[in-house]
Amino acid sequence: MTDFSTTNQKPLFRKPSIFAGLEHVIAAESTRHGGVSPAPFNSLNLGGSQDSQTHILANNHRFFAALGVPFEQVAKSHQVHGNEIINVKAPDRFEGFDALITNVPGIQLAVTVADCTPILVFDTVNKASAAIHAGWRGTVSGIVSKTIAAMQNSFGSDPKNCFAYVGTCIDECSFEVGEDVAQHFTSAFKRWDENKGKFFVDLKNANREQLLAAGLLQENIEVSPYSTVLHNEDYFSYRLENGVTGRLLATIGYFPEV
Repeated sequence: MTDFSTTNQKPLFRKPSIFAGLEHVIAAESTRHGGVSPAPFNSLNLGGSQDSQTHILANNHRFFAALGVPFEQVAKSHQVHGNEIINVKAPDRFEGFDALITNVPGIQLAVTVADCTPILVFDTVNKASAAIHAGWRGTVSGIVSKTIAAMQNSFGSDPKNCFAYVGTCIDECSFEVGEDVAQHFTSAFKRWDENKGKFFVDLKNANREQLLAAGLLQENIEVSPYSTVLHNEDYFSYRLENGVTGRLLATIGYFPEV
């Protein structure tokens, strides 16, 4: 991934390397730096929280301006930890969708997270994009698999022509869960810790496996090396910060005029 620095030399966002060679694709993942929000939302809080909506909006304008994307071209949804997908025809604010897809140039899709897994996808042939929010519920309900299928059905996407980024989230070593959550995951994506009497779940690899099972090539998938918990100085973590924190944003769009 590539860092893009603010004036204090801390990255405002990072760009996934997997999309670097794709012309006119704008893709990035925010950090917590370079915004206007005070503690505990400091400082680039981009989503729903107890923070002032004035701060959140100002941060969004600052973030997208740094990417060269007009804010009025952004499409987001209020996420509900489900598996509903919307095919976006025009920039807007939607309700109840955890994945957005589009093949319309000039629409910047975005999802917010603070431990859940963001996944970005781009179809290089049909110039179609997807932005996915996958918490543990979305992961076990197959939201990534369903999104790839929706891209196939809606745009004729061939998974072999798709590139994907599995973004920064809570890592396996920090995602401690009880049996009520662990029971939904296969043994490949959970680990029992005898000393703690808890399971640990690997959301990154669980979602990466859905991409592979859907037909994406291994070499076309990048997984973030960062953790919202282990690298909390750069990222927001709902769990580590006891629910009083900001939101990160992962975004992708195709802008042939840029």
